[in-house]
Amino acid sequence: MLTGIPSKEDILAAAGIIKEKAHRTPLLSSSAINSMFGCTILFKCENFQKAGAFKFRGAYYSLKSLSPSELQKGVTTHSSGNHAAALALSAKLSNSKAYIVMPETAPKIKKDAVRTYGAEIFFCQPNLKSRIEKVEEVIAQTGATLIHPYDNYTVIAGQATCALEIFEEVKDADYIIAPVGGGGLLSGTCLSAKYFSPSVKVIGAEPKGADDAYRSIRDGYIHPSVNPKTICDGLLTQLCDKTFEIIKNNAERIITCSDDSVIESMRLIWERMKIIVEPSAAITLAAIMENQILFEGKRVVCILSGGNVDLNRLPWNS
Repeated sequence: MLTGIPSKEDILAAAGIIKEKAHRTPLLSSSAINSMFGCTILFKCENFQKAGAFKFRGAYYSLKSLSPSELQKGVTTHSSGNHAAALALSAKLSNSKAYIVMPETAPKIKKDAVRTYGAEIFFCQPNLKSRIEKVEEVIAQTGATLIHPYDNYTVIAGQATCALEIFEEVKDADYIIAPVGGGGLLSGTCLSAKYFSPSVKVIGAEPKGADDAYRSIRDGYIHPSVNPKTICDGLLTQLCDKTFEIIKNNAERIITCSDDSVIESMRLIWERMKIIVEPSAAITLAAIMENQILFEGKRVVCILSGGNVDLNRLPWNS
């Protein structure tokens, strides 16, 4: 496991390892959406990634970094869904066992995915304190290694490979936008931009009802995520020291978006691009929707972080 901020060489090493199992996801565009917003938008489709989200990158790389004895004891984490599914699948592919702590309120589709991959689920209350306490219980019972969703430099290196792939294909982007919850994807994106495309400005997109990262960067210290209220169920967690430091020093800014804009963006992507994305992914387009002057005439890459949606609970039907 990495013990410091991932270097350029660390990210390249991660890319070399995960390519054996991870998909190299496509960059798609829509002329209709470009016309609506007056800029050129490329969508990095991590909704097509294994387990349906970018989280597979960091999870699989972390499993491949463990010793045989650690793999034998298994791995554990707490997650509302995407990291849970990614770690469960990664454990299965690595002949290991996953013990997943999930909030009782996690979407059914994400609970079902975790079970499908053969992991054992332990439920907790939907708050960080309950998650941490339950994980500690699991570790005491099993001896499993904790693979934190974002408070882990190895995970961050794995997530950074998403932007690395983008910069290998796109040489003239002005901005890259990534969602931010705990900050694993955004901090990885910041590092890849720094090493591989330093002229690109990195922006985080965050729900207004869960804007702790925005306030943390603004004020210079980590604000806890207390009773977040947003449709973006994958963005409910708060920054940690590792992600805060990387984002504070490398991101251009964090933009907050309303849930109404997220829903409108999600529906627009479904209708115009014919692909399924979840709210936490659509927020990158919502950031452009609410700040069109900033992006006018620019070339922007939006990371669509995942596509795990409960089709029985679509937001425009509720």
